[in-house]
This record gives sequence, C-alpha cells and structure tokens, in this order.
Amino acid sequence: MANEEVVDHGRRRFLTTTTAVVGGVGVVAAIVPFIKSWEPSARAKAAGAPVTVDISAIDAGQKVTFAWRSLPVFVVNRTPAQLAQLKGLAPRLLDPDSSDTAQQPDFAKNETRSIKPEWLVIIGLCTHLGCVPDFVPDIKPEPFDANWKGGFYCPCHKSRYDLSGRVFSGVPAPKNLAVPKYHFIDDTHIQIGVDPEGKS
Repeated sequence: MANEEVVDHGRRRFLTTTTAVVGGVGVVAAIVPFIKSWEPSARAKAAGAPVTVDISAIDAGQKVTFAWRSLPVFVVNRTPAQLAQLKGLAPRLLDPDSSDTAQQPDFAKNETRSIKPEWLVIIGLCTHLGCVPDFVPDIKPEPFDANWKGGFYCPCHKSRYDLSGRVFSGVPAPKNLAVPKYHFIDDTHIQIGVDPEGKS
C-alpha cells in the first residue's frame, strides 16, 4: 500500500497567495525606480521643461509667483478696474504697443499683453539689472508716482511698469517685462514654456 499524504488545500492556497503578493511587491519595487527615471531631472526642469500651474486659487487682484527655468514667473488675476486703467497710460510708457518682439510672443502684442485680458503672465525680473520688482496693485498715489494706476515697482533703481508689464518712460529699465510662451490647458491651468500652438 502506497504512502498516502494528506494535502492541506487551505495551506496551499495561503502559500500561493502569499508568494504572489510578495512577488507582486517585488515587481512594483523594481519598476518604480525605472519609471521614475523617465521623469525629467531637476536639472532638465530648470533647463526649460514646461511647467503646468494651477491658477484656480488666485483671487482677483492677486499675484502668485511660480518658478520656470529658475526664473520667477508672475501670474496676476487683474480686476476690471485694473484693466480699465491700462487705456490711458500709453503717453507715459516707453513701448506701449509692445513693439520689441523679443519681449513677448506674437499672441501678447496687445494692450493687456496676454491671451485672456484678466490673466497676466510675465517673467518677474526688472529689465534694468534683473531685480525682482514689487507688485503694487492699488490704484492710488504712491511716493514714487503721484498718478500710480497699479503695476510693478523696482525699488532698487526706481523702475516702474504698468499692470501689463509695460515700462514707463524716464526710468532706468529699457524694456517691458518679458512675457514667456504659455497657453491655457483649461480654465484653471496654465502651461508655461509652450505657446498656444504647442511650440516651446
């Protein structure tokens, strides 16, 4: 008579399931670093990879700064009152029509220097010596300008820009603040570094 062994099916299922789970965890542990290696490195991101930003929490009249190519990018949600102030400033500006094509893409060659009038996207570096200008949005007299209509003020050498980033005449800064390539992915997200036609 052959030696009959009793097979414990419950134990066999437990061991099979445990082996499968441990093997699955091992596969995931091996795959995650491989997948992570596909992501652009911090160096590549700083070198110019597009950046997607969420603008849903930016209130009207508020500015938020994001980083792109190691540069500060100001995103401003302008109010209707702020937009209304842009019309009368042309005589006081050095380049009111944004004629210097190196300072903005073609889609931003307008009074608001933007795709959507309320949303301003500009590189926040003064065109004089590269300082970061202050955002001074209130429409009221300021010590540096008795007829201030809101905008950006560089306290280092007193350069001034309107709420479209257009430089005032008679200040050290020689050009308007630069507008990067960007486009709206949807109503709450902007991708900086790629224009509306998908060119970077």
